[in-house]
Amino acid sequence: MSEVIVNKVAESALQTIDLEAWIPKEEPVLFDLKDFLFMGLIIKEKEFRASLQQTDASVYKDKTVLISCSADAIIPMWAYMLVASLLQPVAKELFLGSAEEWKKQKLMQAIAALDTSVYKDQRVVVKGCGDEPIPEAAYLEITNKLRPVAKSIMYGEPCSTVPIFKQPKPTV
Repeated sequence: MSEVIVNKVAESALQTIDLEAWIPKEEPVLFDLKDFLFMGLIIKEKEFRASLQQTDASVYKDKTVLISCSADAIIPMWAYMLVASLLQPVAKELFLGSAEEWKKQKLMQAIAALDTSVYKDQRVVVKGCGDEPIPEAAYLEITNKLRPVAKSIMYGEPCSTVPIFKQPKPTV
């Protein structure tokens, strides 16, 4: 007498959202303004312009370029504009900030673009574990986006969830 093992999780009508899947897998390239600082402290316009003209922009071709300064220096606004002017024609994308900030922005853009009609009256699980750290803001935003349409929202794994929201039953 053999009993059939039934996978109740697979048979449930749960929709799983894995926020980690929306984080870009590409590795952006860093453009560090530290390399252009005079005496490691400031940017001098004439020298900065000359150094930028000597920069081989082709190494940034079709790449996401993160522009930042790893040194503790005050960077004038026009310096960022000059870098953008140099790199925009070749780079796929320019971003001011760290890789973590860029990934967070990409994740938030993916959530904002989410078609919520797919989740109308559905039970949704927002996956909670993964290899990549997910910013707290992403969990807040996905809940904000799904709450008006989902039947219920849970956090975790389909086999072990924490209830977050449940649509009230209609009163007769």
